[in-house]
Amino acid sequence: MNYTLAVFKSRSSTLYFANLLRQTNIPCSIINTPYSIQRACGISVKLLSDFTSQAHQILMSHNLSLNFSGFYVLSNSGRWMAV
Repeated sequence: MNYTLAVFKSRSSTLYFANLLRQTNIPCSIINTPYSIQRACGISVKLLSDFTSQAHQILMSHNLSLNFSGFYVLSNSGRWMAV
């Protein structure tokens, strides 16, 4: 399984986004943001990569882009890369 992280600058935006995903039946969890991603508040939303496009639509429709740092996926080399 491939995962995507949604990284935000504020904890409240992270938690709000996770709740929005859950309301639309997109499974997700809150995790500590990996140290290598330094543009974050410390927690991120982890979701299956299959749901990334839906998550992006939810992000845009709720005007969360101001606090959004980006989506990240785990590369073959074991590093989190922005997508």
